[in-house]
Amino acid sequence: MNRRDLLKLGLAGLAAGTCVHTATAQAPTLPEARYDKLPLWRGFNLLEKFNNRNNRFVENDFKWISDFGFNFVRLPMDYRMWLIDRDWRRINERVLEEIDEAVRFGEKYGIHVNMNFHRAPGYTVAQPPEPKSVWTDPEALEVCILHWTTFAKRYKGISNNQVSFNLFNEPAGVGDMLPQCVAAHKAIIKAIREVDPDRLIICDGYEWGNRPFVDLVDQKVAQATRGYAPSEISHYKASWVNSADFPEPSWPMVMGNGLLCQPNKGDMDARFKQPMLIEGPFTSATKLRILVGTVSGNTNLVVKADDRVIFQHDFKPGPGAGEWKQVVHRPEWNVYQNIYDRNYEAAIPAGTRQVSLQASGNDWLTLKEISLNSGRGESLVNLSAGWNQEPSKFRYDGNVLTGGETRDRNWLKQRLEPWRKIQEQGVGVMVGEFGAHSPCPHDVALRWMSDMLANWKEAGWGYALWNFRGSFGIFDSGRTDVVYEDFHGHKLDRKMLQLLQG
Repeated sequence: MNRRDLLKLGLAGLAAGTCVHTATAQAPTLPEARYDKLPLWRGFNLLEKFNNRNNRFVENDFKWISDFGFNFVRLPMDYRMWLIDRDWRRINERVLEEIDEAVRFGEKYGIHVNMNFHRAPGYTVAQPPEPKSVWTDPEALEVCILHWTTFAKRYKGISNNQVSFNLFNEPAGVGDMLPQCVAAHKAIIKAIREVDPDRLIICDGYEWGNRPFVDLVDQKVAQATRGYAPSEISHYKASWVNSADFPEPSWPMVMGNGLLCQPNKGDMDARFKQPMLIEGPFTSATKLRILVGTVSGNTNLVVKADDRVIFQHDFKPGPGAGEWKQVVHRPEWNVYQNIYDRNYEAAIPAGTRQVSLQASGNDWLTLKEISLNSGRGESLVNLSAGWNQEPSKFRYDGNVLTGGETRDRNWLKQRLEPWRKIQEQGVGVMVGEFGAHSPCPHDVALRWMSDMLANWKEAGWGYALWNFRGSFGIFDSGRTDVVYEDFHGHKLDRKMLQLLQG
């Protein structure tokens, strides 16, 4: 009997003393999994081999996930963890046996195991970047195929109901390389199927999982999207993204685009470089307050009341002390993008019909809030930096400032339309990651998650929370506004768990 046969029997890779629990008499039956119709999976991402971690998967996690009524785990893994001496062509069998354990735990507790290369040879969304690109470098593609075919040989014969492959984590920054990105996907799919013709493959959408691969429809693969919109909620105060300009989260929320780019910025469509407009008429003198967030390069902010300049400020971010709160230098562009987080005011004369706010000079700046006060109290709107979006337009009636867009369950549903369309073409769809980082207020996170879950249930899509244990998860999230329940030495967020259980 060979290693694969042992794994199929649920016996491979178990070292003495690792089993904490005994299995139930019979594991729950897993639903049928096909590329054109994925099951209604519900589960979590497990991070034992994520981003330079190399721990063994925890059997208790699988047991508790099953006990809570879930049936899916995604394993976002870093391929460097199974290399020998950092040689990307040499694979360590011992580490692969630890991944076998996860498959065995999944079989034991009735949980589908989805294997993802979060960092693959030649691609990562994390830092540092890979030295070679799998989209454009033949050697990187060859090595990536080597790793995926190693997994294909290893799990050949294991049911798709039990195991699936997720090739890359949300390919980002693809841009003009989309044809090469598609070609690399097709080459890896072909190589896997030459080894294991029937293996279920799930491809994340590109641009951080937000856009489906239309050109992979004919490949008979499923696809996965993300549940991180708006990022002002999901990644509030997250250190690994540019969250400095994010306002205090709320849900539902009214949000405008506060990114202002100077008109001659060459790498953006002209629509996205227009001024922000506030329509009147302003029947009385009104105070405009502007909360400036980040400024890139030497950039000016010019405010006009009709054609008259009523405010102008030259921002010159640089090293050392200044009117900014934080110095941020971007060596890749040799530019300072300092965080100001500072209010500025302008007086709008009575009789003004329209106010415009425009960037000029070298680059761009962000506004976090604008507010108006004509003596009857301040009315404000929150703003965020919306790249490749037109600046928002607002209206003021002398009392209330309105405009931007309302973000609610319907707004979330509209963002699913490209995925609904690809589903109609015979492609199974699921949500591979979602959740809110712990600094987001708990009640806001739960209301937002509730709307997303309702939309996915309506669409028939499964999901995997990022993560099980950690700042997005139901265990040990470190939130300061949750009354945790003790659960076998862990802090359980019971409210979030009950929401996910639906």
